[in-house]
Amino acid sequence: MRPTPILQFGTSRFLQAHADLFISQAMQQGQDVGPITVVQSTDDPGRAKRLAALVGSYPVRVEGLVDGQRVQDTLDVKSVAQTLSTGADWDDVARIFVQDARIVLSNTGDAGFAPQACDNEDTFNQAMSYPAKLTHLLRLRFAAGATPIQIMPMELVVDNGAVLKARVMELARDDAPDFRAYLGHQVTWVNSLVDRIVSQPLEPAGAVAEPYALWAIEDQPGLVLPCQHPAVQIVPSLADIEALKLFVLNLGHTFLAQWWRDNEGEDDVLVRHLVNDADALKQLSHVLRHEVRPAFDAAGLAAPFDAYVVTTLERFANPFLDHRIADIAQNHAQKVERRISAMLDWAAAYGDQSAKPVLSAIVAHNKEQI
Repeated sequence: MRPTPILQFGTSRFLQAHADLFISQAMQQGQDVGPITVVQSTDDPGRAKRLAALVGSYPVRVEGLVDGQRVQDTLDVKSVAQTLSTGADWDDVARIFVQDARIVLSNTGDAGFAPQACDNEDTFNQAMSYPAKLTHLLRLRFAAGATPIQIMPMELVVDNGAVLKARVMELARDDAPDFRAYLGHQVTWVNSLVDRIVSQPLEPAGAVAEPYALWAIEDQPGLVLPCQHPAVQIVPSLADIEALKLFVLNLGHTFLAQWWRDNEGEDDVLVRHLVNDADALKQLSHVLRHEVRPAFDAAGLAAPFDAYVVTTLERFANPFLDHRIADIAQNHAQKVERRISAMLDWAAAYGDQSAKPVLSAIVAHNKEQI
């Protein structure tokens, strides 16, 4: 079989409609990238059928609005050459990691990152967390004298590359100094931020996704892009993009959830229903323009903010996406703290002293519920 320079841990529908799709499109354009070996890192037997169906070709249905026009398109993803499981195929996973892999992708979620009791065992254990499995694989690559490698986590963790590196260094704290030096100097740990709403899976493999997609990758010496693609952006720092996503898109969702709660909305209300409601849209637009924008202006980000708001409202209005407000409203008080209260603190840190009565009232109302 042809070598697979990209090794991916995770089989989620997000990866299917994001990185795997982008790499497939780049391959079809003649770029010398891929293909991918996809690795299932859990023992979930329900994913075996999906795993097998990823090889060859699977569909991604893209549905939404682009510049106000409805888009419905089905794309064939052909970047996955083979699939393996850490539970059943550990030796093959290790061989590809040591011999073939130049880039390692992962999207294992919070559960995959969470430390496990067996993480410090000397030999591989399927119950280990992803960082522990990765540490074992890096030891094997180092022992084989292999070339440097690039690790690109895509989990929704701030500074995900730095966080993963810190965990691997902790797991390797008793290893030889030369291995720890290898981890620090010959392994490239990449911070990235990913964004795309992937609303549902297709069976046995594939997904339905919105048109908008972003894979923002923080620049550093020696960085290698997995592919050239319009959704893949190299940025000097992820901080600005993280602020836009958290304090516009996520804050907007939480504001709409508060409006829905205040108005005792029905359980079947969707995001698009509210942005098509004149009163809800007016209030959301007012808050974004008069309470959130001054903070981005103070941070020197007024122009990116204005463009991102247009994009965000178009994403909210997606006529094909059934995004329930009741789902967004779960853990509401905690989301208010992370998205709205944090925005008020962020604004103050940049010297924005403008009044924010609506957002301040939401924070005050929800504080006792945290």
